[in-house]
Amino acid sequence: METLDQIKSRIEGAFPGAALQIIPNESAAQQPSLVVDNASAFAVARWLRDDPALRLDYCSNVSGVDWLPAETTTKTKVKKLVNGVEQEVEEVTKTARPGYLEAVYHLYSMSLKHGPVILRLRTLDRAEQNQVPSLTPLWRGAEFQEREIYDLFGIRFDGHPDLRRILMWDGFVDHPMRKDYVEPDDYDYEPTPHDEVLEKAQKHQGTEVSA
Repeated sequence: METLDQIKSRIEGAFPGAALQIIPNESAAQQPSLVVDNASAFAVARWLRDDPALRLDYCSNVSGVDWLPAETTTKTKVKKLVNGVEQEVEEVTKTARPGYLEAVYHLYSMSLKHGPVILRLRTLDRAEQNQVPSLTPLWRGAEFQEREIYDLFGIRFDGHPDLRRILMWDGFVDHPMRKDYVEPDDYDYEPTPHDEVLEKAQKHQGTEVSA
């Protein structure tokens, strides 16, 4: 199979307006991934599925990732006058990075027996602009996995055929897999509390509860 750099170059040739970025992976798997902008994502994904040299006809896994706002620090060496003498000093620049959510797709070719190509779609933020295009119309196996990510992370998949909660109930508030999620203090209903749940239940019941 082609390298991700080669695939990226061919996508840029087919879709000149697409914004693409390769994200390296320093883990043992050494599997870099490709971020594509939301405006081009569906067309690029369809191209990955239909291109004769790739034929990525199988989406094995879709997962969600929550990136909280963060601050990046950059150190650079600059020359400055210090007490009238030019010296090389280190300047530190801090840049705020807004938070966002990601949907990560692992794509394989069953017909050509290669892969994966890892595709990432990013939301603009973690609040109102938290949508990405659904890829379920291209890979039907992504349907329940996108619903799970919607349920647990809050990503809205535009174009999904049946976007609703799949694990939590309809009236549930918030998304339990987000890194800043705070679980509700409602352990008064717990019938068989134990360990950490036991301590929380005791606060509601006001008496010792046997484990």
